Amino acid sequence: MRVLLVEDDRVLGAAMRDHVTASGHAVDWMQRLDDAELALSTVNYSLVLLDLNLPDGRGLDLLRGLRARGSDVPVIITTAMDQVAIRIEGLNSGADDYLVKPFDLSELTARIAAVARRYGGSASPGIVIGAVVVDLGRRTVTVDGKPETLTAREWRLLERLLARRGAIVTKDEIEEALYAFGAEIESNAVEVYVSRLRKKLGRDFVVTSRGLGYQVPA
Repeated sequence: MRVLLVEDDRVLGAAMRDHVTASGHAVDWMQRLDDAELALSTVNYSLVLLDLNLPDGRGLDLLRGLRARGSDVPVIITTAMDQVAIRIEGLNSGADDYLVKPFDLSELTARIAAVARRYGGSASPGIVIGAVVVDLGRRTVTVDGKPETLTAREWRLLERLLARRGAIVTKDEIEEALYAFGAEIESNAVEVYVSRLRKKLGRDFVVTSRGLGYQVPA
């Protein structure tokens, strides 16, 4: 997934970025609301990790703005404020989950996986497509009952295709999922990773729509 992290604490932000990246996601880290707003206007994120108190305003204002514009991007609030009234305000403003600092980083990645499953249309982590079984929670995949190992970027590609299962995902959308800001994008990166995924999961697992993009059949 391509994740937007909005957190002004440099130590915590770096730890969150590194941990979520190590879990296989591309992470853009912003420390101000205005930078986060700009990022959201240019990138189709799969999830937002949002602090509430930032140098240039309140995270809730960003969240309310997203929902007012009709955006349904999943948002997990991360904040040191643990009052029940504030939690309720955050959830009523459109947050999907809430983590109170300090929290264990492994819990953060578990919450990310849980929210991603809900938005993927399945409360269960198991997704079955022919001989392929994908467990998004445990980040495992089997083919004919045998485990396959995917790289971080192969996982990002798989998650983006599964999130839009049955629909065509464009090359630009896939590049957004594969790379964070500042990363160098190889000219044939999408084709390379689609080819690798097919070799591991089957030639027919990813269908090419020439000139349009790629899809996993529904």
